[in-house]
Amino acid sequence: MFNSILVICTGNICRSPLGERYLRAMLPNMRVDSAGTGALVGHAADESAAKIALINGLNLDGHQGRQLTATVARDDDLILAMEKSHIEYVSRIAPEARGKTMLFGHWLSQKEIPDPYRKSEEAFVSVYSLIEQAGKYWAEKLGS
Repeated sequence: MFNSILVICTGNICRSPLGERYLRAMLPNMRVDSAGTGALVGHAADESAAKIALINGLNLDGHQGRQLTATVARDDDLILAMEKSHIEYVSRIAPEARGKTMLFGHWLSQKEIPDPYRKSEEAFVSVYSLIEQAGKYWAEKLGS
């Protein structure tokens, strides 16, 4: 039984906040947080990420970048990573958490979700679309 999910990316200001807020909306009875492997600690969500979130009915207000640590990795029942390199990072810092770490794009044929940071608005639209598609699958699998 899963009660908590941690969504991870690199900086914790684009992809993981989008994934976190999307899953929070889809799974209201679950605790969903996010963190980054090289987080911009204390930073608000990226402006382009916040904009694409609003267009899609989500709000990234109040988000603050947070570093993924071994303690943070141990806290949640499931860790969803945007890239394979993030899974490797979890394996290095918290080997015991490796077994509960999967790609966010797991149900999309193990697809990695590319980093849109400092890229075009189209890149953010594309990334959001992947997060939404993958998030729907996770919500279906984990929803009660």
